[in-house]
Amino acid sequence: MQSLQCHEADGNHSGTYRGPVSKCLFTPDIPPGSVRVFSACPNPALINNLLDPDDAEDTVRTEERDILQLRICTTTNELQCLEMVPAKVSAMRFLILLIMTLRTSAFVCAADRPNVVIILADDLGRGDYSAFGTTDLQTPAIDRLCREGLTFENFYANSCVCSPTRAALLTGCYPDRVGVPGVIRHQLQDSWGWLSPQAVLLPQVLRPAGYHSAIVGKWHLGLSSPNTPTERGFDFFHGFLGDMMDDYLTHRRGGQNFMRRNQEVINPPGHATDLFTTWACDYLTERAETKQPFFLYLAYNAPHDPIQPPPDWIAKVKQREPQMADKRAALVALIEHMDSGIGQVLEKLDQLKLADNTLIFFTSDNGGILSYGATNGPYRSEKQHMYEGGLRVPGIVRWPGHIRAGSRLGHVTLTMDLFATIADVAGVAQPKGIDGVSVLPSLLGQSQPEPVRDLYFVRREGGPVYAGKTIEALMRGPWKLIQDSPFQPLELYNLQSDPQETTNLATREKKIFQDLSAALRQQIQRGGQSPWQEPK
Repeated sequence: MQSLQCHEADGNHSGTYRGPVSKCLFTPDIPPGSVRVFSACPNPALINNLLDPDDAEDTVRTEERDILQLRICTTTNELQCLEMVPAKVSAMRFLILLIMTLRTSAFVCAADRPNVVIILADDLGRGDYSAFGTTDLQTPAIDRLCREGLTFENFYANSCVCSPTRAALLTGCYPDRVGVPGVIRHQLQDSWGWLSPQAVLLPQVLRPAGYHSAIVGKWHLGLSSPNTPTERGFDFFHGFLGDMMDDYLTHRRGGQNFMRRNQEVINPPGHATDLFTTWACDYLTERAETKQPFFLYLAYNAPHDPIQPPPDWIAKVKQREPQMADKRAALVALIEHMDSGIGQVLEKLDQLKLADNTLIFFTSDNGGILSYGATNGPYRSEKQHMYEGGLRVPGIVRWPGHIRAGSRLGHVTLTMDLFATIADVAGVAQPKGIDGVSVLPSLLGQSQPEPVRDLYFVRREGGPVYAGKTIEALMRGPWKLIQDSPFQPLELYNLQSDPQETTNLATREKKIFQDLSAALRQQIQRGGQSPWQEPK
C-alpha cells in the first residue's frame, strides 16, 4: 500500500495515512463523514493508490454517511480545493471524476519547488565570521554563502536566548504567543516555556506542497511528548532534544541522554558538531534519490558553551594566531570547526547537484557571550540581554539563479520572517495571524518597501536575577525601548543616531517613551493569552 499524505486545509491537523482514502479523517473542523486529501502533485504512486478498485470501492462504501469531500491541492500560490462528491455515487463515477480532476487541474509538481535548508548556529556573535571583517578567524564556508548570496545588514534574532528564537523561526510568531517566552529546560522548576499545541510549525505548512522535512541537531522546544520533532510535523529527526550539552563528546545534559533518532534513544560516539554534519549529509544523499523537495533544518549546538573544540582545531588556530588569548582561541576553533561542517554540507549539495535548486538560510539564535571571547561587532552587550549585541546576529541567504550574488539588504529582518519567506517560496498559504513578514521580493531584487511595524522581543527567566519575570524590548522605526532587568527602569535609545546605545533618552523624549511603553504593554498582553507552562 502506498503512503498517502492527508492534511487539513489550515494546517492545524496533519498526518500520514497508509490505506484507503476514506479513512484519512480529521474530524475537529469538518462535517462528519468528510475527508480532506491533499497531495503536492499527481505522482504515479498516489494515482495508483487512489485508482485501486478495492480502495475506491472501500472509499465509497465507508463514506455513505454524509458526503465524501475529495480535495486535491493544485499547489499554486494558495491551496485550491475541488468540488464535493456525493458519497453514494457509484465507484465508476467516482473514478471518472477523479481522473478528470487530475487531468484538468493546474498542477505544479512538487519536484519543481526548491529545497530549503536552514542552518542555525548557537550563540554565534554578530561579528564572528570573517566576511564581517573580523580578521582573527577564518570561516570560508560562511564567507562563501555571503559571496554567492545576500547578506542581511540588519538581521535580528527574535530573542536574546535560545528557545524563544527557535519557536519564532518554526512558527513565524513572537515566541510568547506560542508559549515559549523563555528557555525550555529539563529541570521543570527552571523551565520557562511550553510549545503551544495550537502552534502550526513550518514543516506542517510545507507538507501540502509535497515537502519532506527533517531536523538534524538541536531541537530545544520540548523534551517529551507531545513536543518532540516528529510529533510537531517533522518527518525525520536526528539530534538532541535538550538545551545544551554538558560535553560535546558524551552528549549528556544533567546526566541524561537526550540524543534521538526519531523517537529512539541513541548513544553515538563522536563530537556533536561532526555528528550533526555527517547526519545532515546523509539526509541530503537520501533525499537526492527522490523527486520530492525537502526542508532540512540543521541546528548546530556550536559555538554554545562548553567551549570544547577538537584539540587539532585549537592547534591550527594557535599556529596561525600565536598571540591570541587562549579563551578567544578556543572559541575561534569551535566556530571554525562548525564552519568546516557547513562547508561539507555545501559540498554535498554540489556533489548531488542539488545546490542550484536549494535555498539556504544561515543565522544564529542570539548574540555571543563576551566572557567566552565572542565578537558582537560594534554593538553593546551580549546574549541574555536586550541590547543590540544580544539581538543582532548574522543573516545570510543563498539561492543560485534567483538571489544576486554578493548583494545586501538593509531592511530590518527578524528570525520569524524566514517562516513567511519560505512559505512564499514554496507557494503555500501562511497560517493566519502570524507575525513574520515575507521578504522574498527583496531577496529577488524586486522593489519592496520595508514593512512599517513594531518589533517586539521578550525573554522570561528564573533565578534571583529575573525571579521568573520578563525582560523586553520594542522597536519602532529608529527608536528602541528596553527593559533589560525586571527591576530596573525602561530605557529609550535612538538607533539611527546612537547604534551603540550609549545615551538613554527616556527622560528627554517623553512622548515617544510613553507611546512605545503603551505599545509594549499591548504586546505583553498578546503574549499573555498563551500559556507557557504545561497544564497539570
